[in-house]
Amino acid sequence: MATISASMVKELRERTGLGMMDCKKALADADGDMDKAIEDLRKASGLKAAKKASRVAAEGVVMTQVAEDGNYGVVIEINSETDFVARDDNFLAFSKDTLNAAFANSDADVDALLSSGIEDLREKLVQKIGENINVRRVDRLQFDNADQGIVESYVHSNNRIAVLISLKGGDEALARDIAMHIAAVNPMVVRPEDVPEETLAKESEIYSAQARESGKPEEIIEKMISGRLRKFISEVSLLEQPFVKDPEIKISALLKESGADIVKFVRYEVGEGIEKEEEDFAAEVAAQLDN
Repeated sequence: MATISASMVKELRERTGLGMMDCKKALADADGDMDKAIEDLRKASGLKAAKKASRVAAEGVVMTQVAEDGNYGVVIEINSETDFVARDDNFLAFSKDTLNAAFANSDADVDALLSSGIEDLREKLVQKIGENINVRRVDRLQFDNADQGIVESYVHSNNRIAVLISLKGGDEALARDIAMHIAAVNPMVVRPEDVPEETLAKESEIYSAQARESGKPEEIIEKMISGRLRKFISEVSLLEQPFVKDPEIKISALLKESGADIVKFVRYEVGEGIEKEEEDFAAEVAAQLDN
């Protein structure tokens, strides 16, 4: 009998949208033959879920939960195919259950959460509502105790942008204000020195090409490039950004007033990085007429 590896189970699960145990059993029954396992699953009761899994789930919600003592918080993203389902009570209840599980199991990644019982709930929801549902990602920020710092969150009213932030010093109100700023402005990093070297290299290459089109002397071009790089770094660095609620003050100055410092932040936006399929309904109708 063929050895069924974790990567094979993962591939079959991604291709069918079915549960890990179902996929493992199907592969075992098919002696490791991926195509036969898919065919067998399509003949079984999981057919509906398998069909839905082929569709892109790029809508959905983001949610956060923070401990009462403020030393620990979690943020998750749950995806659906349409915004309509993202507002459905059943979908929101599933998302809340997943958030609670992620909060209670502080070491669990997405696969571990699914294995803890969330996968069964997900499959049932897929069958019920007729759309693919995906638990996409989870992150956590934590201090060993509340005396070390504050973890706070902000979720925009449409449940499409969420921020988790950890601060040393300051208070919950300051942390929430800065989390709201991060949601609105979307900084790349906390500090200027945190901007990746490869990002700076790419920006420098772009600015260099633009500057040389001006026909100016080389020494002027170099100054133009360095000036534009400095501007870029200040725009993407949280500490250098004007506070969204009071543009007269930078985030760094706001923190200094309270004797606070930012440790880390996590910002989720629903569907970011997912390539959505653009449907051409006119072409689809035309193709059907030709058949």
